[in-house]
Amino acid sequence: MDSRRAESFSDGVFAVAITVLVFNLLPIADKTASDLTARSLGHYWPAYLAYVVSFFTIGIMWTNHHGMLGQVTKVDRPLLLLNLLLLMGIVALPFPTALVAQHLAAASGRGAALATVIYGLNMIFISVAFGLTWLYVAAHAQALGGSSQLRVRALSSVRFTAGNVGYVAGTLIAAFIWPVAGLIIFGLLAVYYMFEHLPTPDSDSAEDA
Repeated sequence: MDSRRAESFSDGVFAVAITVLVFNLLPIADKTASDLTARSLGHYWPAYLAYVVSFFTIGIMWTNHHGMLGQVTKVDRPLLLLNLLLLMGIVALPFPTALVAQHLAAASGRGAALATVIYGLNMIFISVAFGLTWLYVAAHAQALGGSSQLRVRALSSVRFTAGNVGYVAGTLIAAFIWPVAGLIIFGLLAVYYMFEHLPTPDSDSAEDA
């Protein structure tokens, strides 16, 4: 199968997941309808924080997904299945986002911790699926129509999969120390993945010269 078909399907899933996130903000308009003040709006800061973190996380993952599949021109069945596993995690992210938005500011820390841990577990699942998909692409690049100039260095794969450690750390911090800190770590990991960690044929060929 042409990799562009897999990218098109994936784009649709990413688009749905990132759009659904805003649904968590819409009920705020009803809750503040009778008393719309800056203070009443500020009460829902967990919803805004969860939305921003999840929006940029999905958006940056979409960017890196294009970078990953852009390494090859076709996909095989194992790659399609790994991609489906990744998309299953992506499209589920609005659910823990809604949990965090609802419980992060609760008086009892138990609900906030549980909500953020569920968010972290979702992110770990996505990160592992993303890493497995990339490692498969890297190992089978030539068979999948990758450029003959592409040389996938081990360091590139380490940098790309390093987020797994951060997501585990953020989840543990959310569970045992402070849920807000865990969510902040997830947001910082999105910033980390804003930078290019995947190889390109031009850069690798230049390094090999």
